[in-house]
Amino acid sequence: MENVRRKNNMIETYSVLLADIVSVILSYAASLFIRFRIIHYEIYPRQFHLMVGAYIVVLCLLYSLFLDANRNFFYRGYYQEFYYTVRYTVIIIIGLVVVLYLTQQSYEFSRLIYLIFAVLNILVTYCAHLGLKKIMWGYYRGSAGSTKMLVIVKQDNAEEVVSRLLDGKDWYYQITAAAVYDEDKRGQEINGVPVVASKDDLYDVVVQMTVDEVFISLPDVAAVQIREMVEHFEEMGLVCHYNVDLFDRVNPNTFTQRMAGYSVISFALKTMDSRRLLIKRAMDIIGALVGLTLTAVITPFVAVAIKLDSPGPVFFSQTRIGKNGRRFKIWKFRSMYTDAEERKRELEAQNEMNGLMFKMDNDPRITRVGRFLRKTSIDETPQFLNILKGDMSLVGTRPPTEDEFERYSGYYRRRMSITPGLTGMWQVSGRSDIQDFEEIVRLDLEYIDNWCLGLDVKILFMTIFAVLGARGSK
Repeated sequence: MENVRRKNNMIETYSVLLADIVSVILSYAASLFIRFRIIHYEIYPRQFHLMVGAYIVVLCLLYSLFLDANRNFFYRGYYQEFYYTVRYTVIIIIGLVVVLYLTQQSYEFSRLIYLIFAVLNILVTYCAHLGLKKIMWGYYRGSAGSTKMLVIVKQDNAEEVVSRLLDGKDWYYQITAAAVYDEDKRGQEINGVPVVASKDDLYDVVVQMTVDEVFISLPDVAAVQIREMVEHFEEMGLVCHYNVDLFDRVNPNTFTQRMAGYSVISFALKTMDSRRLLIKRAMDIIGALVGLTLTAVITPFVAVAIKLDSPGPVFFSQTRIGKNGRRFKIWKFRSMYTDAEERKRELEAQNEMNGLMFKMDNDPRITRVGRFLRKTSIDETPQFLNILKGDMSLVGTRPPTEDEFERYSGYYRRRMSITPGLTGMWQVSGRSDIQDFEEIVRLDLEYIDNWCLGLDVKILFMTIFAVLGARGSK
């Protein structure tokens, strides 16, 4: 079964990639023809433009490899497909600009070609994607090479199951027949699909059929009968799909896997692509190294200021809660007096934050130097060490203290389902302007549910502007 799924994924991935490569080649060739033959006839350096064409093809390959942009390709509608095509073209052009600039070849390249190529590639790629979908849905599903599937249902769920399978966006299977398990409906049709068997003659009919796979949807049928049915079909060499939907909800992050010899169904509200997480981790390491270099430069000056302002250590460490409850030591430049934790209990009544966080304007525990460090966010720069170690990320959710975490509900705990970050959605929304913990949770969950690499980059830039403007960091 895994081989079949892998084969289908490979066909889908490489057919879309081939369509993209052909589209960029045609678009680039056409843009050269329009620029140098139609708009203004002149001789152009063929060797140089062949090299640029190679750059574009490589960028197309890298885009597909690292961003996994054509995942769920067959499930995208017309408008969504157009959006992805425009985004893909813009990224290719930005990448080309960067490559030509770094290789000091940008001055040789006509600026008009960028515009012509962008327009042509959006049109050609969009049409190619729509055409590929039509071919796979229309031609392949009805061809001899498609997967022929028998659907086994009960009378009360027959219409719904067959309709959903017929309307499904998967391109590789064709519903050729149905069997109604609990009633004799032979000779009838369900949404155009002929009913060929019932419980009594199911196996005899299937032996004589053209069928590759069987889809079983029999709620309330005893497990022992299902097991017997699957074993019969396995003896025939058929692939069986058993509908195990336990909940009446649509969750795209549900998948089956093997665990310690058991077959399990795994549910998750959000899953993150491993390739994107690898890129995120690489960004964290690079950012942490740059940040630690800057921290090393400013540490002597900050250390002297802290020591002159108040007695105590230069650095402050505290146990925080990381991903899924992991404890780690967070590091900061000390911005409070050494008895800050003890005095916090005395100030609880003056907490200006609604919910499970302590926030107070003009906090008397903060030193004079500490106010400057906090206003400029310099106090948080030692956390680049936590990022390098992997306890934190550049972008994520705020890591709570232990006493905050002990009061969390299940809803709040979902904030900790990812690695916490140095900055995040609520930080760039104005840290001191938000007075309700529920709003912080909402922003953190919004980040988790909509996470992508582009969102991380956006938040990093917004953080830089927020820090330079000293906004929301009192």
